Amino acid sequence: MPKVRFLKERLEVDVPDGTTILQAAVKAGAPEGDRCGGVCACSTCHVYVVKGFDDTSEIEDEEFDILDKAFDVRMESRLGCQAKIHGDVDVVISDESFQAFLDEHPDDAEKARAQRAAVADAAALDADTPGE
Repeated sequence: MPKVRFLKERLEVDVPDGTTILQAAVKAGAPEGDRCGGVCACSTCHVYVVKGFDDTSEIEDEEFDILDKAFDVRMESRLGCQAKIHGDVDVVISDESFQAFLDEHPDDAEKARAQRAAVADAAALDADTPGE
């Protein structure tokens, strides 16, 4: 089974082949936006596939059209609702998507912020630790 790692949250989940990144995020409890419900009508599920991009489905024209509405689009950008997983991938949820999640899920916002802050704090400590 493919493994999806959400790097900023330090979450990972095993999913069946063909699962979308958005479905994996829901299963893992990762804070990815989905304002349109995952029907490729908005860009709030915008993510960066930083490892394993070739292990996702091909980008269709409709996804390209919606990605044009997203902020900070990069070569590794995908819409979580459209990118199907066929192998292990590492994903960074865009700031735009994270903010959409906070707006869409106010009851979970504090937990999501705290989770990201804890990971960022741990990363800062790792960076300050001399080589082993």
